[in-house]
Amino acid sequence: MNVHISYRVPRTPALEKEIQHHIDKLRKWLQVFRPELVHLKGMVEEVSGREGTSVSLNLRLPSGQMAAQAKAPTAQGGVKTAFDEMLQQIKKHKDLLRSAHKWPRRQKASLARRNASVPFEQTLAAVFPPSVSAEDVRSYVNVNLARLDRFIEREIYFREASELIEADSVTKDEVIDETIAAALGETEEKPERLALEPWLYGLAMKALDRLSRPDDSNGGAVHLEDSARKRNVKGSDEAELQFHQPDESITGETVIADGRIATPEQIVGSDEMMRLIASALRGIKPAHREAFILHAFEGFGVEEIAAITGAPPEHVSQSISAVRDHLRKSPSFALQFRGRQATGTA
Repeated sequence: MNVHISYRVPRTPALEKEIQHHIDKLRKWLQVFRPELVHLKGMVEEVSGREGTSVSLNLRLPSGQMAAQAKAPTAQGGVKTAFDEMLQQIKKHKDLLRSAHKWPRRQKASLARRNASVPFEQTLAAVFPPSVSAEDVRSYVNVNLARLDRFIEREIYFREASELIEADSVTKDEVIDETIAAALGETEEKPERLALEPWLYGLAMKALDRLSRPDDSNGGAVHLEDSARKRNVKGSDEAELQFHQPDESITGETVIADGRIATPEQIVGSDEMMRLIASALRGIKPAHREAFILHAFEGFGVEEIAAITGAPPEHVSQSISAVRDHLRKSPSFALQFRGRQATGTA
């Protein structure tokens, strides 16, 4: 997008930051147009001491031209008002373009001419955002693998606590492998880059459902390479002896704390909170629980959760509200949480 802003007022960093913020918002709504065909011109000038500052905008698109003007006591206020008006015009203009092929003809036209009209998204002037590539998936996994790992581990824990799957029937490594394989494969439809994270979480949920085999298909299969004995994970009282032998020299890696790894106290506190929430959510529907976990623990919005779970946004909002009401009415969870707060304040 070609942008040219003229200033007839003192050019301050706060004013430039405000204008750049609104330009970025407009750019998101104009992604369907070719950037070289979009021109935005603006003027910020001081009218008088009584009227304040006047801001005028002119936007030229391949499909039309729009203008907006606003006056405010301050330059930042005028910029915000003018850009908000311009954004409303862009939304109405795009709605008209999307339904242009449905407009009733004022005059009778031939059938061939009616068939020739196509939606704007199929014209040469439309540019679609790039879809997710294999390199995007690798880059995201390299940076956010720990977060995805924690989400899958929590989801497996809640399903085991709710007796939806048997204990130790699914490991988080299997789910992660299935998720990344599906993301890098060609069977799944690739979304836009902005929807990469919700899409991966949705693949993780599908992989977990597929591996947990709720229909008990092949659920009694025994892997010949697995040992029938349970692994002894308490062979020593000191966890350090699992990787450090007394006769080895102590290096910096063994004494310098790693900030990326949780301390034993943090692990115990997190496990305790997981047990409290799992016991409180025991009678909740799986769909409600998944929506609440994605919202409360992972920080996703309603629209993103709808993309992950495939449920309508209004159902997602109802699920989150239902779980919140259930937690407020849960006596065991409320009493234990209040006791922890009282201990912390004391």
